[in-house]
Amino acid sequence: MAHHKSAIKRISINERNRLRNQHYKSMMKTHISKVRSASNKEEAEASFKKTSSILDKLAAKGIIHKNKAANQKAKLAKHVNSLS
Repeated sequence: MAHHKSAIKRISINERNRLRNQHYKSMMKTHISKVRSASNKEEAEASFKKTSSILDKLAAKGIIHKNKAANQKAKLAKHVNSLS
């Protein structure tokens, strides 16, 4: 157990940030799966636009790396374009 006041504060801040990051990553995964499970191209394109925006926001906040966001968007775009 931490004995310094600053260490106790860091523990609580780290836990708060962990829960926030967990929420964002869960939201990201949910939106990615919505794009992948879309039945028609129009539905997939609408979902892809929202997901793309979310990935950019998470990369800007530092939740995920910018290259990860770019790779995810490229994979999803490829998937959406393959639908007919």
